[in-house]
Amino acid sequence: MQEFTWRVGGPQGSGVETAAALFARAAGKGGWWAFGRREYHSNIMGRHSYLDVRLAAKPLGSFVDGVHLLVALDAETIVRHLGEVRQGGVLLYDPKHEATPLTRLPMLDKRLKAAIAERLGKDAPTIADVLEAHRASGVTLVPYGFEALADEIGGELGLPSLKARRTLNTIAVAASLALLRYPKDLLVAALEDQFAGKPSVFELNKAVVEGVYQRNGHAVPFGLEPIGDSGGRLYVNGNQATALGKIAGGLAFQTYYPISPATDESVFLEAHAHFDGGEVTVVQTEDEIAAVTMAIGAAMTGARAATATSGPGASLMVEGLGYAGIAEVPLVLTLYQRGSPSTGLPTRTEQGDLRFALFAGHGEYPKLVLASGDVNDCFYDAVRALNWAEEYQTVVVHLIDKYLASTTVTLPPFDLEAVRISRGKRYAPDPERGNQETPRYRFAEDGVSPFIPLGTPGGLHWITSDEHDEYGHITEDPVLRERMMEKRMKKLETAARTIPTHEKFQVFGEEAGVVVVGWGSVKGAALEALERLGGFQYVQVKLLWPFPTELEAVLAGKTVVTMEHNYSGQFADLLRQETGVRAAHRVVKYNGRPISATEATEAIQAVLKGEVQSERIVLRRGV
Repeated sequence: MQEFTWRVGGPQGSGVETAAALFARAAGKGGWWAFGRREYHSNIMGRHSYLDVRLAAKPLGSFVDGVHLLVALDAETIVRHLGEVRQGGVLLYDPKHEATPLTRLPMLDKRLKAAIAERLGKDAPTIADVLEAHRASGVTLVPYGFEALADEIGGELGLPSLKARRTLNTIAVAASLALLRYPKDLLVAALEDQFAGKPSVFELNKAVVEGVYQRNGHAVPFGLEPIGDSGGRLYVNGNQATALGKIAGGLAFQTYYPISPATDESVFLEAHAHFDGGEVTVVQTEDEIAAVTMAIGAAMTGARAATATSGPGASLMVEGLGYAGIAEVPLVLTLYQRGSPSTGLPTRTEQGDLRFALFAGHGEYPKLVLASGDVNDCFYDAVRALNWAEEYQTVVVHLIDKYLASTTVTLPPFDLEAVRISRGKRYAPDPERGNQETPRYRFAEDGVSPFIPLGTPGGLHWITSDEHDEYGHITEDPVLRERMMEKRMKKLETAARTIPTHEKFQVFGEEAGVVVVGWGSVKGAALEALERLGGFQYVQVKLLWPFPTELEAVLAGKTVVTMEHNYSGQFADLLRQETGVRAAHRVVKYNGRPISATEATEAIQAVLKGEVQSERIVLRRGV
């Protein structure tokens, strides 16, 4: 097979994420590149969760609709994923659920229960009826008693049932790979990595793998073979890549208050605070207001500082961001977008915070907004954001979204030789000045004054949230107010002039009459559509503010299509506002699920064929 997609579904907290990581590790041992996607409900235990692992012989940037092998660790997975397995695919399920009526599945949404009943033409369908629908769509059903097998193997090992069933995730992976006739030794090698430092846990799971492979009596119409070796690749998600980028970029201080999906980045930083080459202090504060102000305080001392949050947390930080703006404090806000407004969809994806990131706050101050397009971008953009914050002495908002944060991919090692740290203008300590005042906010043609960390010898100055003069003294003088506003806002002109074009946006594909323009995590789906179809260009916009007006020339005379995860097409509006270019079509998705390469391909193909008349194209797939 040239590519393969495996999906595991089950209750939140049942180990499905561990299973997916193990499957990807095992596949990686055989040379496959992996792309992992995670979807989960916003509760700790019990609600439905599933993960995809897509494999290919080359690097992957997106997921696709339809899976080859679905592992259902509970009855709900069998129901929710009806229609998600490709024709000729396989469903691995526990037969103990067959007699269960859908009415006995308390976590299954009423709307979905009614839709399935209508689809099956039955008033009170059971899991057996749903299985028959899978079979009718060309899916091979493989009954597999996961818990019964765990008890059986556990009995042979002298383990109580409860402990034996803790290996259900390993059983799910082993059963899948045994069905696919994948070498057992590669799975064992992956187990050794996954449970490094836990020899007893490794030995138990290794014995379980042996037991599963010995009992495999099923045959499926396809298999999975090794295609090479792993070659020292990484398997990281967006949260981890961002954290690693911050460490490589010299981050010294990070604050956070727990909120999905931002928390994982700070937790990873806490676990790797003393990573070779970096030293980071991470503080969990009492709320987001404390998080942003504490980070500002650290930045005032000259430490590279950042805070990370999501939706509602960012709302609480708005006043603090304005303070950093007027006080010209270098600060990075890593903003993980999620379903909105308010609490919204805490564990689902969206790109609904674009206008918030650009304009949140009262009044005006310079702010740079940067959006990463994939996991690899997250690493290098984290470094870039820290550099920009200090070079332009202001707030940099680094936009990521839940989909990107929880996407796990196989990548070559990050190129540390390409990492450049720039601290910008700095005041040289001058002890001989004693306590003489120093103009921290000295007027400058580019708007950027030399930064003076607190405690710098000879660098006495004042800091206030009020308007001030060059020394930081409060003033309401109209002339000084004008000059200070113009000085600060000049930074946006400076950034627009000095940031290289390739860091503002990138153009993919040959010259064409149709140009798809997107930002953030739509990149992977759009690029795969480009690879499949050709006939258009894709423009990934990375710098969203100051907006790259050079795009006007790139898009002149072209049919422009925008693509993003929000309702209104916020980027399309921004594009027209800043360049005058109007999108002929806005491809949008706002159900909390990301755009697949399949959806992107179909939408763009319809545009290329002239089959779409409306401006809005709404994508609606997702489980």
